[in-house]
Amino acid sequence: MISRFLKPSLVKNCRTFATYNTVNTTSSFPTGHFEKYKAAKNEVDPENRGFAYLVVGGAGAGLAAMAKNTVVTALSTMSPGQDILALSSVEVDLSGIPESTAVVVKWRGKPLFIRHRSAEEISESQAVQLSTLPDPQADNARSKVPEWIILVGVCTHLGCIPISGGGDYNGWYCPCHGSHYDNAGRIRKGPAPMNLIVPPYKFITSDKIIVGDE
Repeated sequence: MISRFLKPSLVKNCRTFATYNTVNTTSSFPTGHFEKYKAAKNEVDPENRGFAYLVVGGAGAGLAAMAKNTVVTALSTMSPGQDILALSSVEVDLSGIPESTAVVVKWRGKPLFIRHRSAEEISESQAVQLSTLPDPQADNARSKVPEWIILVGVCTHLGCIPISGGGDYNGWYCPCHGSHYDNAGRIRKGPAPMNLIVPPYKFITSDKIIVGDE
């Protein structure tokens, strides 16, 4: 119907274009001689999934190895060097500290209390009933050798520095808010919620310790 309004030459060209663009479903090209080169289908795995799984698994293993190497490298760069480790520990000679005396040593920017206790002080501390302590801890749990008490000299209330030999229990006294510690560094009275912290340390000889290592 539209062809009535079109010129005959234009209609002819349109028909030629449509015929030219029609898909040719037939082919005269000989393909039979390619059949002998085709691989036989695998009856067990006709879709060849095994190969696909092998490729995916190999790629996953490679990515996992790369991720592991990346993490190990990152952690190794973040680990402290030997110079930093040396600063994190301190060796203390105990032979020059008289009995019933406490000294202060700097460790990791904090005061470190080292007290040489007498036999009387040891007996007094060991006789304390744990039920009477705000933060119950036995004396022998705070000292590797009864004569020596090693403590971080920071009050567990608000971080003040207690005074040695003060207070009601002949240990340490924090004048800021009135916390009293005994000679084992256990809180006995006042607002402090916990005992003075015992740092990691070990004896390397009978009169030498390393604080910061166990």
